[in-house]
Amino acid sequence: MSLILVAIVCGFTALCYAELASMIPIAGSAYTYTYATMGELIAWIIGWDLILEYAVSNMAVSVGFAAHMEATFTWFGWHPALRWITPSYLPGGLTDLKGNVLYNPGWHFGFNIPAFLIVMVLTVVLVRGIRESAETNNIMVLLKIAAILAFVFVGMRFIHPTNYHPFIPEGWSGVLTGGSIIFFTYIGFDSVSTAAEEAKNPQRDIPFGIIATLIVCTVLYIAVAVVLTGLVPWRSLIDDAAPVVNSLSLLAGTTKSELLRWTELAVLFGAMMGMISSLLVFQLGQARVWFSMSRDGLLPKVFSNVHPRFRTPAVATWIAGFLVGIPGGILDIGTLSDLSNIGTLFAFVLVSLGVIILRYKQPERHRGFKAPGGLAAPILSVIFCILLMAGLPILTWLRFFAWLIIGMVVYWLYSRHRSEFSPRNANPALQAVTKQ
Repeated sequence: MSLILVAIVCGFTALCYAELASMIPIAGSAYTYTYATMGELIAWIIGWDLILEYAVSNMAVSVGFAAHMEATFTWFGWHPALRWITPSYLPGGLTDLKGNVLYNPGWHFGFNIPAFLIVMVLTVVLVRGIRESAETNNIMVLLKIAAILAFVFVGMRFIHPTNYHPFIPEGWSGVLTGGSIIFFTYIGFDSVSTAAEEAKNPQRDIPFGIIATLIVCTVLYIAVAVVLTGLVPWRSLIDDAAPVVNSLSLLAGTTKSELLRWTELAVLFGAMMGMISSLLVFQLGQARVWFSMSRDGLLPKVFSNVHPRFRTPAVATWIAGFLVGIPGGILDIGTLSDLSNIGTLFAFVLVSLGVIILRYKQPERHRGFKAPGGLAAPILSVIFCILLMAGLPILTWLRFFAWLIIGMVVYWLYSRHRSEFSPRNANPALQAVTKQ
């Protein structure tokens, strides 16, 4: 139910994103579109929010990658020291597959080295330059889907129906909270909407692409969730960064099934390929946001420095790498996913509000695509996004507000005085006369 709720919210938001993107004849992010349509301050807020979204999302993915790497080591019989493959902060503690306590809740001495290393290796790749290949991307997508289908079809043979009772154990409030927590799994769906200007028939093709993407993702997510919660009690999945492979490993150990054991390896391979592609895309996107904001004068010019040989935004990429890699080695996946969710939902609220504002302020402006149903899509998007945000813990809200406050301080003390539209940059001749 949580997955269906999130898919509906994403559908409304994607329609808004597509309309905003179609108004600007260039490819870009929410920051680019907002800057061109709603001005510098709102663009700064969204850009600052996107930094949080991209960074924290990749921190969570890197922690997940590390958990799958640990499971791969275990599959091959290697057991490295636990302190170097787990986060330093574990608010829920850590137990093994048999329920034995490995770490009590709180801080412990250690660092998640695999999470840090994967981010830094990909940072080197991005600094040297990488060209997106549709063929390579398609292969990786097929590998991920194959791993998902392998788990679903093999796992359904070992389902225990008693695990489904009660079907909604936490009630409808639990459905809302679950949607708030899993929202970050849908991050990236909006990439379909950025192609509005390239579509032959955007009014038809964009909604079809968005809805088809969300339907396929939702069906796969639900299939995995149904099988997974049928294999093991749902409470055993809380704060688990690799629930599918750990569940397969537990069942393979109890049933002595070779089929489950080899399925676990296939799922591990597919999952890690998927996480590597996700890390690459969002680290690339994060560096581009920093580069764009620096080019516009909102961040120091050092972030828009281009490598003399590789012609990539090297400084922004390296800083983004360390900004993601170090916290990824320290924090757990639950803390990180909550921050990613609230940042993403807030950005979607602003994008949806932007569509409403521009419908009134610039109704005559050309739109390659217009969200159907009048103002229904943006209004429902705002309402549902705020509803999902309300399901997040209060501590997440406090951390998010602290991030926004820091951003506003940076803007008022630095960015607004150095942006390309500030008085000192907009009319240098007049400023020179004033100084005389």
